[in-house]
Parts: sequence; C-alpha cells; structure tokens
Amino acid sequence: MNVTKQNLKDAVSANILSSEQSEQLIAFLNQQTNTTVKFDFTHVLYYLGGLIAIGAMSLFMNLGWESFGGIGIVFICLLYAAIGLKLTHVFSTKALFIPAGLCAAFVVALTPLAIYGLQKALGVWPDDSTYQEYYRYIEWHWLYMELGTLAMGVVMAWKYKYPFLVMPVAVTLWYLTMDVSVMLSGGDYSWELRKLVSMYTGLLMVGLAFWVDIRATNKADYSFWIYLFGVISFWGGLSLQSSDNELDKFFYFLINLIMIFIGVLIVRRVFVVFGALGCSGYVGYLAFNVFKESWLFPIVLSLLGLFVIYLGVQWQKNEAVITAKARKLLPKPLQGLLASKHL
Repeated sequence: MNVTKQNLKDAVSANILSSEQSEQLIAFLNQQTNTTVKFDFTHVLYYLGGLIAIGAMSLFMNLGWESFGGIGIVFICLLYAAIGLKLTHVFSTKALFIPAGLCAAFVVALTPLAIYGLQKALGVWPDDSTYQEYYRYIEWHWLYMELGTLAMGVVMAWKYKYPFLVMPVAVTLWYLTMDVSVMLSGGDYSWELRKLVSMYTGLLMVGLAFWVDIRATNKADYSFWIYLFGVISFWGGLSLQSSDNELDKFFYFLINLIMIFIGVLIVRRVFVVFGALGCSGYVGYLAFNVFKESWLFPIVLSLLGLFVIYLGVQWQKNEAVITAKARKLLPKPLQGLLASKHL
C-alpha cells in the first residue's frame, strides 16, 4: 500500500504516532524512495529523456550514420560511451540513482552499434544489410552484436547494480533467441516458428525473473524488466497461435486466468494486465462469434460478473486467514518472497 502524509497525520490524530515520530518516519521514507520508481513528474522526465537518448542510438538510428563509415561509427560510440559513463558516475555520487541507471543503460545500448561499426571497419560484415534493420529483421549475423551487448550488460550490471540495466539485457535475450532459432532451423523465417519461439522464450524469461525475484528479496527490483519482456513474449506468442478448436480457445482463457492469479499472488501487475486482455479477448470472441445471436449470453455474463464481485467481497473478508494457510503450503523461498511483498 502507498503511505501518504495525510495517512501519517491521521495516525497522529488517532494517537498512534507522535508528531516527532511522524516527521522522522517521513524523513526515513524519503531516503528509502530515492532508489525506487515513482509515478511523479520528475521520474517521468527522467525516463522520457533516457528512453529518447537510448532510442536515438537504437530504434531511431537512420541511414545517415552510414556516411561515417565503420571507423567513424566506432569512434562516435566510444565518445558517447565515455560521456555516458561520466554522467553515470556523477549522478551516482549525488545519489541520483535513476538517472545514473539510465545513463548506464545508454552505454549498454551503444554496444551493438559499436560492434556493427567494428565489423564494417574490419570488412567482415557479411552482406549489405544496415544497422537500422537490427531491430526489425531476424538475421544470424546479429549474434555477434547480441552476445557483445549481453556481455556489456552483465559487466555494467555487476559494477553499478541499477535495476534499469536489466532492460537492455532482457530485450537482447529476446532478440538472441529469435536469431538462434532461425540459424538452427536452417533459415526458417516462418511466423509459426517465431510464435513458438516467442512463447517458449517468454516462459524461460518469466522463470528467470522469478528466480531473480526470490534471490533479490528486500533489494532493488531487478526482475521487473525480465518479467515485462517475458510476459509480453509469452502472451504475444500464445495469443497469435491459430486454432479452430473451441477447447483450445477455452484453454487460452484458462491460461490468462492463471496469469491474473499469479500476478495477484506475486504482486506483478504485468501478469494481471495481459491476463485481463486475454480474458477480455476470449469473452469478446464468445459474444461476437459463438453467441452472436443469443439474447441469453449478455444476461449470463452479467450474472457471472456479479458473482465475481461477490467472490471479491468474500475474499476481502477472509483474505488474511486464507493467505496464511496457503503460504504454509509453499516452499520457504516463495514464502519469503510473498512476505516481502504483502503486509
């Protein structure tokens, strides 16, 4: 839950806290939140600026940079990286951890461009493709850029330990699995292969994120970006699967329900959001395809909605008892994870 100053004032009025304790608690919480993400204007500006800078050297890179040649691209990347590292150090010494993490991630994002320039300079680039295509197409020769980016990401994460550094690593892992699967399949670029690889890669990334989540309990949130891209990869690959079997579609609905439950259990909204989208898509399919001429379907659906609300009321009344009993059945590491996320 979010604690506001008004909550603390109310606690003082109710004689739960003294005024001095309230002020001390506010000071303590302000110190703690320096390393956490908040949805305020300052943090929005941080991330907007950081993502614009990272995007400029990755997704939005245009063909004009080809005129610099391989050596020119490498030199510019090294110059930008030096600036990024300097800013990372400056922000870190001033305890501005979010901009420091963004600048460190910017350095990692430069890695594939630098490797591309180096390969161009050495004359070992295998075809006439350009860096602009790196984020759009699947090619086997992107592997050097991806492996180099992973190595740089691991080094930077080990040195600076900022959670945002996991973001470029997670994206690169996603790209890497796509390119490796095409290479191993002998150049099969079919959408069927991409969907399957995306789905199973997502599952592996979610498993990795869960492991990181348990290992980093009570520390910074290093698993957020792995969860995000893992769920997107899994849910996207799953949702794009084609089937004319109604049972398969119902299983898809059940999987999305399970995602919602998992999201609530481990307090990860990304599971809830995508699970809700999947459930809504399935209900929409029933409404506009299976029962499109049925007057009874909307009534049944309304009653189902009211029943779900009733379940929510009952859950709220008995949540503490049910949660306590359920947690005793779970492994110790998972109990510790849940205890750190729930009051």
